[in-house]
Amino acid sequence: MTTSTPGRVQLLYTVPEVVELTTLSRSVIYELIRTGRLRSVQEGRRRLIPADALTAYLHLLSDEAETSRG
Repeated sequence: MTTSTPGRVQLLYTVPEVVELTTLSRSVIYELIRTGRLRSVQEGRRRLIPADALTAYLHLLSDEAETSRG
């Protein structure tokens, strides 16, 4: 579970944190990263997802929903 300190903004999330936040599976998150739909960075052996990458992914989903409504 992600815990935050009041007044602090979390800038990077681990894959398990993103799984919890989005309720998508771990394999789906890695597939989104692999296909470039979700941007990530690597620090050592850790794969991290920037907070702004999550926001960008949500905008992408919203844009795609609007486009499909035509």
